[in-house]
Amino acid sequence: MSLFKLFFSESAVSNLCHNTNAQAARALAKGRKYSWTDVSVDEMYRYIGLVFYMATVKMSSIADYWRQDSLFSLPLPATVMSRDRYRTISWNLHMSHPDADKENDKKRGTSEHDQLFRLRPLLDTIRLACKTFYHPRRNVSVKERLVACRANAGMTRFTKAKSTKLGFKFFVLSDSSNEYTVDLSVYTGKNSFPTGHGISYDTVMSLLDKKALGSGYHVYMDDFFTSPKLLTDMLAMKFGACGTCRDYRRGFPQSASNSLTKKSTRGSIRWIRDGPLVCVKWMDKKEVSVCSTIHAAYTGDRVQRKVKARDTRRTKTFPCPAAVTAYNHHMAGADLSDQLLEYYTAQHKTMKYRKVFLHFLDIAATNAFILQKELHGNMTRKEFMEQLVADLCGVSQKEAPKQTSIHHVPVPGAELTSDVRKIATARRRICAHCKAVFGKKQQTPWKCQACDVHLCL
Repeated sequence: MSLFKLFFSESAVSNLCHNTNAQAARALAKGRKYSWTDVSVDEMYRYIGLVFYMATVKMSSIADYWRQDSLFSLPLPATVMSRDRYRTISWNLHMSHPDADKENDKKRGTSEHDQLFRLRPLLDTIRLACKTFYHPRRNVSVKERLVACRANAGMTRFTKAKSTKLGFKFFVLSDSSNEYTVDLSVYTGKNSFPTGHGISYDTVMSLLDKKALGSGYHVYMDDFFTSPKLLTDMLAMKFGACGTCRDYRRGFPQSASNSLTKKSTRGSIRWIRDGPLVCVKWMDKKEVSVCSTIHAAYTGDRVQRKVKARDTRRTKTFPCPAAVTAYNHHMAGADLSDQLLEYYTAQHKTMKYRKVFLHFLDIAATNAFILQKELHGNMTRKEFMEQLVADLCGVSQKEAPKQTSIHHVPVPGAELTSDVRKIATARRRICAHCKAVFGKKQQTPWKCQACDVHLCL
């Protein structure tokens, strides 16, 4: 849990509790009908522990974690907090102070309005922690990440090419070697750092914090970000870069003599060099364009592809540019970063801004696990999540949680029968409470299901 607390520190959780309590007070003042006591730091950590428990043990709905049926009941959630308490904390969870939200909302339509205001306190904390407690290796990658959300929050975006098509869009810088999230930013629908070079240019530049990172990195990115202007400016900052590129990007060389044609054979390579910048075209199944300031055009690399040969498919090797080989290798880490987040994701159906809060939890847990691997390397992701849940909830993995009172329900002391002569007296026993408290030998047909003790109703 100490590694997780690097990203969700007690001061950050204390601020989260303060804002959540303020939101609950505001809701009660508006007439909401539920009981509320202020949430403490310890209770908020237990709440987060339950969120991760639900990410590890999947049920069809939140209410199922508190089911009373003996067949499908789970003992842990009810020992940590009641279902109603979990729900009321979820309803009121707030990352910013509600009074400050109102002041920011009054500025809507002006340059002073902050679209990320409701996320800003925790977003800034997570970003600072990600950059502070780990220094990435040489190869890093920049990519888009979509957190699914259908709410009309003003920042949700539709991306046709993604498996998750609608949600909050994040731009993420991650270490290609282990998928650690180094930095992130949220796309708000407008350019927060307008330089005249476009959102893709400004996004990459905003993620490359020289004060935290230093220089000398090799940055890999896809064709949404890559442009000749970006790569040359990054090189001036002592950052090498490589990425797939769209041919129509401004500055991409348009030379007929160095272009591929429809008749070009698989494995054909064409390139143009402008100082340290090389632009390469390679024919695979279709044409691939790559720009790089860290690779030669061709260094003898070859790749294997399956090709049709009469009625069968056989493997054949083709020449491949060094930039394409490196891009495929290092951008795979960016895809694995998303996979790691999905393995034990805390995401479930909930309100709009809480989706982002759950994504922050996913980032914190995933980064903490990566640090655990870097330091000790002796835990699987499943084992790490189980230990994290136990630590946050304040329970031991070695001892099963005690059954709570929700299972102490009355049941008949005898099996039901259609013989009316046996109904009145069958299996009646003396009530333990009446005998102990009043000294009466009052008989009852009922007993407690959990304790197997006969009691009057």
